Amino acid sequence: MNRNHALALLRKIKPVVAQRFGVDILVSFDGPATSARYFGAQFYLEDQLGLPVDLVTDKALRPELRPFLEKEAINV
Repeated sequence: MNRNHALALLRKIKPVVAQRFGVDILVSFDGPATSARYFGAQFYLEDQLGLPVDLVTDKALRPELRPFLEKEAINV
């Protein structure tokens, strides 16, 4: 899967992910990050993308990595 295809797919499924799991893609949970919501979002994204997904919550993001991720972030 190339980058453009992945971004198009993320744009398409973003409303579903937000509604079903209460997350944005750099995941910030709308409410508590329960195991069901966290793993549900991760598995759903993996199923949709057909690729492994490393899911990290905004709160769990290591401070030393934040500038690099924010620099490369793409709003979908």
